[in-house]
Amino acid sequence: MKLGLQLGYWGAGPPTNAVELIQEAERLGYDSVWTAESYGSDALTPLAWWGSQTSTIKLGTALCQMSARTPTAMGMAAITMDHLSNGRFNLGLGVSGPQVVEGWYGQSFEKPLGRTREYVDIVRQVVAREGVVTSDGPHYPLPYPGGTGLGKALKPIVHPVRPDIPIMMGAEGPKNIALAAEIADGWFPIFFSPTAVKAFQPSLDEGFARPGARTTPENFEVIALATTMVADDVEAAAATMKPYLALYIGGMGAKSMNFHFDVFARMGYEEAATKIQELYLEGRKEEAAAAVPTSLVEETSLIGPVEKIRDDLEAWHESIATTLLVTGTVETMRTMAELVL
Repeated sequence: MKLGLQLGYWGAGPPTNAVELIQEAERLGYDSVWTAESYGSDALTPLAWWGSQTSTIKLGTALCQMSARTPTAMGMAAITMDHLSNGRFNLGLGVSGPQVVEGWYGQSFEKPLGRTREYVDIVRQVVAREGVVTSDGPHYPLPYPGGTGLGKALKPIVHPVRPDIPIMMGAEGPKNIALAAEIADGWFPIFFSPTAVKAFQPSLDEGFARPGARTTPENFEVIALATTMVADDVEAAAATMKPYLALYIGGMGAKSMNFHFDVFARMGYEEAATKIQELYLEGRKEEAAAAVPTSLVEETSLIGPVEKIRDDLEAWHESIATTLLVTGTVETMRTMAELVL
């Protein structure tokens, strides 16, 4: 079991102690550090800035939104980050959701599976630099089959440090999880329960069994967020996390399409998730947070006294998770290093 540090994306401004956290993670033996993006800070710039003050820890995006960059631009960024980090970069990708894709990036959310398959293929072509980059797919045709007619298939100028940079995919729906198992090097479940992951195992098995699947279950990374809070009072600790879960279950998406809602429904919390969503969409956010069961928080997080967290970690060790993404203070990071590493 490896540990990673999840810095996520910024709120109103950048965190003041990011460098301290990253350098302590590296000192403690954490395997990786990850940044994210939504519709504020981007994932790559902070990772490059802060990562320049490290030397061994892996640097990853969890996640870069596909709609934010064309696949060739993403490939360029991956090559660049891998050079700047001396081969330490991992690329995490995700389709995001229709609210962000259509509302922020001004693109259609249609056919996310087809778009993802083409996108990853083009990124891998850029990074491999084995020839000119082309694509016959309907979503990202290269060269562009219109315009001036002067488009030319091109080969990256920069030679890669590694011709095969690991790609991790964020996925929540069954079909997208199967695609991740087929074409990616790893999977970000986003929300992970070691006891309920069996609900997603058939999708993983389907992807691994497809002809030409990239990897095997034994070599596949499962990078699970394990929000951690050391506290004597479990209920009080859970209460601080419930607004965040209520936001994703109830507010990150429409009633007709919310992938986060669907994840918790598959985990066995459909009744609670329905109530949370209804309250949230009615603007009753505090009531929505109060409706989040403490058991749900405990399944997807590590909270309570150190002894309880040590016991709860057994289920995570026995699960398919290969890396636990830790969030929190320096003290929390040290505690997790003692318990896991």
